[in-house]
Amino acid sequence: MKDILKRNNVNVIGSGADTIIFAHGFGCDQHVWKSMIEAFQDQYRLVLFDYVGAGCSDLTAYDPERYSTLHGYAQDVIEICEALDLGGAIFVGHSVSSIIGVLAANKVPNLFSKLIFLGPSPCYINDEGYTGGFNRKDMEDLLAVMDNNYLGWARALAPQIMGNGDRPALGESLTHSFCATDPDIARQFARVTFLSDHRDDLPKLTIPSLTLQCSDDIVAPVEVGKYVNRVTPGNQMVILSTTGHCSHLSGPEETIHAIKEFIN
Repeated sequence: MKDILKRNNVNVIGSGADTIIFAHGFGCDQHVWKSMIEAFQDQYRLVLFDYVGAGCSDLTAYDPERYSTLHGYAQDVIEICEALDLGGAIFVGHSVSSIIGVLAANKVPNLFSKLIFLGPSPCYINDEGYTGGFNRKDMEDLLAVMDNNYLGWARALAPQIMGNGDRPALGESLTHSFCATDPDIARQFARVTFLSDHRDDLPKLTIPSLTLQCSDDIVAPVEVGKYVNRVTPGNQMVILSTTGHCSHLSGPEETIHAIKEFIN
């Protein structure tokens, strides 16, 4: 158990009969949940962690084969839950973690009672009859830039992902987070994230879920959020007024309110 908790730098905060697991997105770590901690720690037990390669995780635990698909990250979530003897937890996942949560819940449903998706996307590449937001060539070009100059890529793209150009401190914060991630691991995680297609996994979900969709998101457009809502059984959707891809950072109050409405 200690190895698993060390591997993912697991921290447990707060008290309460119910547990909320917060799972960060690509290029981030558990520090992005600061506002969520303050809002929920008095009523819930909170579990925060870093994926291997992010934050204070154990970089020596990185296995390129294990993490060659999102299923490897989902297995980490399952192992964290089992190490903490969790059952019926509420899972809050940002961006790619939304799909990681779906994969974990499909494999071991009893670990979770509700799933909450912040800016989810099961497939980032446009397909016939499906709008993912990127065509394949543009995505491949974007990943090639990352391969050549990860820090330059992070500094250029993070503010665009954050949006909210009138609040540059938000973009600077996300840029710092991207630049603090291990570059080699980030490159593979990016390919695993942005080239994956998990559309077929959404209809298999048996647990109630909520999609929180920003009104202007260059990474996961509104069309993607509507797709997730349409094909996922028992999914509710709220379109937030805040913009960008990180509602927990750009609009924490609105995000917190929507989460509380759903879980209560």
